[in-house]
Amino acid sequence: MKPLRLSLLAMVFLLSFTSCTTEDVVPEIIEDYTIDLNLAKETNWKLAEQITYHINQHRSSIGLNPIEIDQQYASAYAVEHTKYMIDIENMNHDNFHYRQQALTYQGAQRVGENVAFGYQDPQVVVSAWLNSPSHKRNIEGDYSHSGFGIMQDTNGNFYYTQLFYKN
Repeated sequence: MKPLRLSLLAMVFLLSFTSCTTEDVVPEIIEDYTIDLNLAKETNWKLAEQITYHINQHRSSIGLNPIEIDQQYASAYAVEHTKYMIDIENMNHDNFHYRQQALTYQGAQRVGENVAFGYQDPQVVVSAWLNSPSHKRNIEGDYSHSGFGIMQDTNGNFYYTQLFYKN
């Protein structure tokens, strides 16, 4: 028992007096925003176009410019998030900051996000978003483009991620 005790004390002593500089402890963090753009092909583009139509009708009715569909980066990130929501069976905005930073890295000035679950009809999902103050702010926001991640889970339920951004 005593030899074990001495070696523990020796380890504590060594750890107490062995130090590193701050540079050694905190590694430089480099964000990697690479994404497979082929993910964007996995979204339900028919629903995305219909949602964009209804959103642009609403925007036009209040004097705003239409939103253009981004079938590349924003949609790839949106699909990635929708797959995540399906995997955990929960609608959420988890890791939005990452998607926001990734689109900012691509040149976006501002980024917003709407999510939804369970809606079958694009007009109904847009109406639901317009009845939610935070989602409505995104629809009516100073954005120029939108990417989509619209997919069904194994039970046929739709999950939606819509990323808004302005270049």
